[in-house]
Amino acid sequence: MSAPFDPRSGSLPERFVFNHRLAVLLACLLVTLLLAMQLPRLQLGASFEKMIPRGHPYIANYLANKERLSGLGTAVRIAVEAPPGGSIYDPAYLRTLQQLNDEVFLLPGVYRQFMKSLWTPNTRWAAVTEAGLDGGPVMPDGFDGSPAALAQLRLNVERAGEVGQLVAPDQRSSIVFVPLLDTDPRTGQALDLPRVAASLEALRAKYETRGVTLHITGFAKVVGDLVEGLRQILGFFAVAVLIAIAIVYGWTRCLRSTALVVACSLVAVLWQLGLLPLLGLALDPYSILVPFLVFAIGMSHGAQKMNGIMQDIGRGTQRLVAARLTFRRLFVAGLTALLCDAVGFAVLLFIPIAVIRELALSASLGVAVLVFTNLILLPVLLSFVGVNPEAAARSLRADSAEPVLWRWLGRFTTRRHAAAAVLVALALAGGGLLLSSRLQVGDLDPGAPELRADSRYNRDHRFLASHYGASSDVFVEMVDAPPGECGAYDALRRIDALEWRLAQ
Repeated sequence: MSAPFDPRSGSLPERFVFNHRLAVLLACLLVTLLLAMQLPRLQLGASFEKMIPRGHPYIANYLANKERLSGLGTAVRIAVEAPPGGSIYDPAYLRTLQQLNDEVFLLPGVYRQFMKSLWTPNTRWAAVTEAGLDGGPVMPDGFDGSPAALAQLRLNVERAGEVGQLVAPDQRSSIVFVPLLDTDPRTGQALDLPRVAASLEALRAKYETRGVTLHITGFAKVVGDLVEGLRQILGFFAVAVLIAIAIVYGWTRCLRSTALVVACSLVAVLWQLGLLPLLGLALDPYSILVPFLVFAIGMSHGAQKMNGIMQDIGRGTQRLVAARLTFRRLFVAGLTALLCDAVGFAVLLFIPIAVIRELALSASLGVAVLVFTNLILLPVLLSFVGVNPEAAARSLRADSAEPVLWRWLGRFTTRRHAAAAVLVALALAGGGLLLSSRLQVGDLDPGAPELRADSRYNRDHRFLASHYGASSDVFVEMVDAPPGECGAYDALRRIDALEWRLAQ
């Protein structure tokens, strides 16, 4: 008969955890409830400025002159395509464009004074005539859709130089340029880009019933499409949980321990999401996969703890003792592994882009909470619940057996097979080094790489890229002059020379 287990044995963390099991469970339950209460405050969104390196000289110049560059930040372009066989010089098309223009103008968050289309008064033409400079709005005053008014509109479009910018060269579509504010003037909060994208989709559904086709591009629309895909992501998460349950249960055949492993991994995800609003962070579309990662790591470490406890119980050890022994064997190794994971994600904090830093912080938090949920909470729960005795015996038999795969892998411990493995590894390393010289960095395909190539957004982007000469990217050269000297002859002469050089 074995000697009774001494509860005073083991390291300080082991004694603290297992000699106060009920207190540990109550503390974890309290933390879970408090962080669950934070979930309604969790915001999902994205910011244009979080996507750019704020310390880069170009970006610093943009941010320093942001007020003078209004309308060149986050913007949406809506290409309104005429029905097949038609053109923009059609009264029905122009009425539809006017109504769309007016509705977009009234959307919350639109920077109205810089919005531009054929119907906005800031779209103007200018020409040099015998009497001097002449000009006016592109849309003729009192436009009534008559042939004369359409002819005048066509002339004004050509004189305004908007072909390739607001009007497609084939005259079959025109652009509604919609700059967006950074903050919602009604709430004072950051502009809700997913809501803007949803409003644009509602307008698309409404106006496409009138025969026109709308093609919408812009950062706000990308964010809206990513958020819209969250339903699929949540569905994938549910499928991932079911697959994990099936794999773990198929391996252990123990329902109670499988349920505990999955529950502790889900608690880790809840803790991670609950900590984000407390730290003033939001969940953006680029870090939405972090909960998947936290859950997967939690399942991995949880399965290790469960396996150790199960085998000890299979050897006849009492469940509390088995939990303590497994904690004693694996806590330091598991803690080291999780800390390495957390530090690995924390390295991303050195990248000077806010969205990547928030992703790194979110992932590091998620890995850190696994120390409590899967290294501490799970063994404590298993010390109360235990495992199925038949499953424990089956696990012990499986561990004592030597599967074919392990026998085959064991051959690589011999000199001949080990040398062959090293040579193959060196050959693969050389091939990888050779292919790495062809590595390309950046967005290699047009559109949003976050979305599928055949997504609606990327199809819209291809339409604008193929039908318009100018993209939505604008390069701005700003000339600073001493106060009051912007109109001086020398300054104007230099600006004119610079403009000429840039035009070439």
